[in-house]
Amino acid sequence: MNIGVLGTGMVGQAIGTKLVQLGHMVKMGSRVAAHEKAVAWAKGNGSSASYGIFSQAAAFGEMLFNCTHGVASLDVLRLAGEENLNGKVLIDVSNPLDFSKGMPPTLSVSNNDSLGEQIQKAFPKVNVVKALNTVNAMVMVNPGQVHGGDHTVFLCGNDAAAKSKAAAMLRSFGWKEETIIDLGDITNARGTEMILPLWVRLYGVFQSPMFQFKIVR
Repeated sequence: MNIGVLGTGMVGQAIGTKLVQLGHMVKMGSRVAAHEKAVAWAKGNGSSASYGIFSQAAAFGEMLFNCTHGVASLDVLRLAGEENLNGKVLIDVSNPLDFSKGMPPTLSVSNNDSLGEQIQKAFPKVNVVKALNTVNAMVMVNPGQVHGGDHTVFLCGNDAAAKSKAAAMLRSFGWKEETIIDLGDITNARGTEMILPLWVRLYGVFQSPMFQFKIVR
């Protein structure tokens, strides 16, 4: 599958590399045509990896990953171009973390709204699926690194078929069927995004991002 990854940071690189390893063709998008990180990433991942500006990555991908900083995600998606996004599954990994006042960050949107919802409202013809935003990049693509993969990943979105495709992608990353919880429509992104202030504080306590939540009942 051709997949567009928006964002050149740790998350974008981890997901892009995993996708290449799984046999997908991946184009990493950034604001400039030859972003230093994107160029280096593509060079290290062979002929299945390429790079370009956001609109080129979005046009290339049959499925897209939003791995950009949450406070910039809407601007990035506008640069990607609605015509390049429409009709596609967009797995939104971002969080609306605002670091402008230092650590710990606050949420730029919460309670009665979420970044996932704002993206869906701004791009109504895009099938937005919120997923993987409650876990570190290394664990996103290798869940077995923590407790043998016996922990929980959440997803939500308005389109059942899109969520099915996103869940299949998660399983290809190594997530177990029974650990994937579908919370329902995109309004449930409010819950998964609001976990992040707790996640950040746990990171501070553990001095490591190698942990994850597990739902037991």
